[in-house]
Amino acid sequence: MKVALFITCLTDNFYPRTGIALVKILEHLGCEVVFPEEQTCCGQPMWNNGFAEETRGLAKRMIDVFEGYEYVVTPSGSCAAMVRDYYEEAFEGMPEWQAKARNLAERTYEFIEFLVKVAKIDLREFGAKWDGDVTYHYSCHLRGIGMTDEAVQLLKQIEGVRYHELEKMEQCCGFGGTFAMKFSEVSGEMSRDKVGCIEKTGAKVVVVNDAGCSMNIEGTCRREGVDVKFMSLAEIIAESLSLMDDSDQVGANG
Repeated sequence: MKVALFITCLTDNFYPRTGIALVKILEHLGCEVVFPEEQTCCGQPMWNNGFAEETRGLAKRMIDVFEGYEYVVTPSGSCAAMVRDYYEEAFEGMPEWQAKARNLAERTYEFIEFLVKVAKIDLREFGAKWDGDVTYHYSCHLRGIGMTDEAVQLLKQIEGVRYHELEKMEQCCGFGGTFAMKFSEVSGEMSRDKVGCIEKTGAKVVVVNDAGCSMNIEGTCRREGVDVKFMSLAEIIAESLSLMDDSDQVGANG
């Protein structure tokens, strides 16, 4: 199957290793992965701040760039939710573009969602092995697109992974895009609470699938002197299948 990678701004600029892992996994599963270089921001920051016209401009570009691909896969539940839940609303009164928005929405999947619902992967069948104590942060937007414990179930399919459940697992980390800037004090308290829960698990690795959440919690850990490593599930899966290792470091998180 042919898959287009919708990389997202934060992953592209701050977590490129996640994107590399995602591509390696999809290719390992037999997918033909294409990276449309013309892609830009999906428009979520503009939409969240009331700039509907600017959002439509970016949404039109996204629709055009990803036209014709069987699947569009992204490492971000947040950006997947923007495309699936808000593009059609952004084109209210423009039925032609609403139809195009629906078409893109139907083909867009968050990466873990794609593995579970489309590829129907069972990592035990691939002999996945990875040694470590991990906990997992449930991002709000993943729940928003109907994802619950799929990521944890994949983690548990990897031999050697010791999973430690996070207290208050459904509590927001305080990022929320521009929320963290507009309400920094509240955001900071929420993030510190999340870090406290992480410390209680004793895990050495925190698995986070949305780059914004990862940046937020990781930043708080550094400021609070909490020594844990942050990884996306894509990175752990890729390492568990020997598709990449610690030497595969690149960019801001390398």
